[in-house]
Amino acid sequence: MFQEFKKFLITGNVIDMAVGFIFGAAFATVIKSLVANIIMPPIGLLMGGVDFSSLFIALDGKEYASLAALDAAGAPAIKLGVFINDTISFIILGWVMFMMIKGYNRLKSEEPAPEPPAPTSKTCPECGMEIPVAAKTCPYCRTAQ
Repeated sequence: MFQEFKKFLITGNVIDMAVGFIFGAAFATVIKSLVANIIMPPIGLLMGGVDFSSLFIALDGKEYASLAALDAAGAPAIKLGVFINDTISFIILGWVMFMMIKGYNRLKSEEPAPEPPAPTSKTCPECGMEIPVAAKTCPYCRTAQ
């Protein structure tokens, strides 16, 4: 059982998957920063200075000056701004991944396709049997090729 587990861990697929998860987490961090620090401030400015990350509805009926104060109080809330930021982040991440895969597929399709191997047999026009390409006479019906 240990040998099987060791073989499973050493196979390339597990290593590739681990690297993919690590890069995925790092990429998600970059996208989250892109959304929070570059995309959302201009959108908030265009909407009259609204900062999406500070939009929330406190469910305990009290008023809080900021999301940080709400979190410090431990009050339940509907955090609309966080949801909007996460949704925009998801859409941007999806778009970036789409463009990356599209570019990868374009590069992949530019590689010349391997030539198919030369045929080693042909069909006899008289009897329909498969015979070697070099055959001068069909071994089944004796028709000249």
